[in-house]
This record gives sequence, structure tokens and C-alpha cells, in this order.
Amino acid sequence: MAAKRMIFSAILLNSIAPIPDGMWRHPRAAAGYDFATPEYWEDLARTLERGGFDAVFLADLLHPHEVYRGSHDPTLQFGAQCPIHDPLMVAPVVARASRHLGIGVTVSTSAEYPYQLARRFATLDHLTGGRMGWNVITSFNEGSFRALGIEQPPREERYARADEFLNLCYELWDSWDEDAVVADRDSGTYTDPAKVKLVDHEGKYFSCRALFPVKPSPQGRPVIWQAGSSPEGRDFAARHAELIFAIQQWTPEMRAFDDDMRGRIAAAGRDQEKARVMYQLQVVTGETEAAAKAKLAELEGLVRVEGALVLMSGIFGYDFSQHDPSDPLTDVAATGVRAGLESILAASERQEGGFTIADAARLYGLSSGSPLVVGSPSQVADTLEEFADEGGADGFNLLPTDMPGSYRDFVDLVIPELRRRGRVRTHYAGTTLRENLFQP
Repeated sequence: MAAKRMIFSAILLNSIAPIPDGMWRHPRAAAGYDFATPEYWEDLARTLERGGFDAVFLADLLHPHEVYRGSHDPTLQFGAQCPIHDPLMVAPVVARASRHLGIGVTVSTSAEYPYQLARRFATLDHLTGGRMGWNVITSFNEGSFRALGIEQPPREERYARADEFLNLCYELWDSWDEDAVVADRDSGTYTDPAKVKLVDHEGKYFSCRALFPVKPSPQGRPVIWQAGSSPEGRDFAARHAELIFAIQQWTPEMRAFDDDMRGRIAAAGRDQEKARVMYQLQVVTGETEAAAKAKLAELEGLVRVEGALVLMSGIFGYDFSQHDPSDPLTDVAATGVRAGLESILAASERQEGGFTIADAARLYGLSSGSPLVVGSPSQVADTLEEFADEGGADGFNLLPTDMPGSYRDFVDLVIPELRRRGRVRTHYAGTTLRENLFQP
């Protein structure tokens, strides 16, 4: 039996320092390598495509963190995912610098209207030659809703609203038949009106009566990404997602998550083979194990406890400044993303005596609570194979440690080893993101 092929994406924000804390201060950070410039994204795109990556995955935060000490000041001081720019604008830049690399972009259903966003994604799918993906989120931080001047919907309504949002987008994207554009010069007919449906939607959350103005794009719809760890989030992913993104610390937890999602996908009436499950990882590698461990020590020295607590507080939705960093870590009433908190708590349970809050901050500031894989190329490949074969992982969303060095390390050191083992493509079989994701 052929070895299971792994899919890869690179997770970033259009920001100064996605993760880890202090990444912008790293000694290997290239001078002038500025996320706000097209050269940054062009270089990244070329590196990832050289390594056979499926996509760059752009997470997003609509509004800067303000939970820690109830202030924006620590966010600005530590560069805690701020400044952060619009991720959608990156897509054409990445597309121009590559031929096959997909672009997955995070956009919140709480911050957009379906008609406008469907039009934007369809346009970008044309401009990228069919390489767009949409990571669907519902938003959680209060600052985002205040910035938009809208009321934050109750948690229990967010996925119901997102369901209707996506279903309306599907109606819009599917309203043109594939052969609607005839471009008949002799008759003067460009589009056959009989093959374009007027969308007339009246739902609980949205109303839309419109002729969708974008002709069918190469993929028809962007690839749908979703990361939800709650039961509601998992059910939402089972109904919609082609790529399911999760954080699980160890192989048994990965297997349990994969089994759970496969069951939910089947219950939703979807083909289980039409979805892939990816786990977030951070990889630190070098020519030897000793070189990798030296890089790790350097990274650990950059993490500032308070800077990491700014991130934890903002993402989890709980102000850790009300505790002493030496206090034991316990479960807290998080109103934000629980997946990261649960991953940190799981790691704490395996540590004798558990974590202090400072311990948790050091781990979160280093790897965002995801598994940290450290070693030589063969050691890293061994671990990834374990996650794939025993944990059921279809692929991995890789966090950077420094830019551009960590992705170059992975592409130059680990990818050749994985290719030798038949785990990574040697060429792209298709032209669209969806075709390449689901190639054998």
C-alpha cells in the first residue's frame, strides 16, 4: 500500500508577529523582511511552492487584543498580533508569485454581508486561477463588534447565523450554470439569461434578492476551511468544511478527534472522503538534533511571559492579569477560543505538578498550544508519520518560529526526507486548490 500523502499549509497572520511572542525580534529575522510589503509574501509563496505546500493559511483578528488589563496598551507594547492588516489583500500578491499554491483566508460571518463576500471570493477565485479557500469564523472578541458598530450575537446563535450565511453564499455561487456564458459574437449574446437564476432569499438572519454579478469561477466555490472544537463547531464543520483545522497535543487525541469528525460528517450525509483533517504544529529542525535543540533554546529565550499573557488573554477571552504568574493554571471561564486553552490544560495535566500560569504562557508564547516537534529532519519526519498513520492526520498547518527562516528550514531539510518516504508530492496534479488537496 502506498504511503499516505500529507497535505501542508503555512499558518500566518498579516501581522508583525503571529506566534511566537517576540518573533519579530528573532536574530534570524531578515532585516527589512516586512509583512506589510509584497516582497515578504512573494518570497514566502515561492518557498512554500518549492516545498509542495498546498496553501498559505491566513488567520485573522478583526480588532486588536484588549482583554489583558482591560487595555490595548500591552498589545501595542509587545507587538501582540498588532499591527494586523487585512488578509484578503494578500491573495493576489501570493497568486502572482506562484502557480499552484492555494490561499486560505479567514473572514468572519459576523463582519460581512453574504452578497458582498460571495462576490469578493468569486472574484479572487478568478484572479488566482481557482486557488481560494475561506476559513469561516464567527468572531468572538467584543472589540470587533464595537469596531463594526453592531451588536454581538449570543454565542448560541453564531453558528446558526453562519449556517444561513454559507447557504446563501452557496445559492449565489451556484446561480450561474457552468455554460451560462456563451460569448456568441454572431448573435451578440454574451450570457444566456435562462441559465442564470435570480437569488431570492428571505431567512431568519439575512434577506437577499439579487442577480449575482460574477460569472462561474474556476472552483465555483472557494474551499471551505473551519476550525471549531466545541460540539457546535464540530457539527458546523461536518456540514460544510472540506478542510478541518484543529489543535490536538498527542496522537491518541488526534485519533479521537478524527474518529469523532468522521462520524459527524457521515451523520451530516456527506462523503467522508470529501474532507481532510489538519492539525496545527510547530516544527524546529536543523541538520542535527543538537542544532534543532539549539534553535529551540534560542526561541525559548525570546518568549516574554507578559507578552504571551496578552495573547492568551485576548484569544481565550479571559484576563490573566488578575492572577499572579506563579499561580497554578486552572480551567477558567473563557469566552473566546477554547481549543487553545484546552490544549494548554491537556499539556498541564501531563506535567508532574501541573503548570503555573507563567509555564502556560511560556508554552503558548512559543507554540500557541500546538505540538512542538523538535529534531533532525528524519526525527521530524518520524513524528509526522506517527501523527498521520496512528493519529489519522491528513496534514498539518505549520506555525513559523522566525521569518523567513523556519519555512525555509522545513522546505530544505524536512520536505526532501518526506519526499523520499513518498509522503509529499513531487508535482502538483491539478490547477485548483481543491484538485490538489484531493489528489491521491
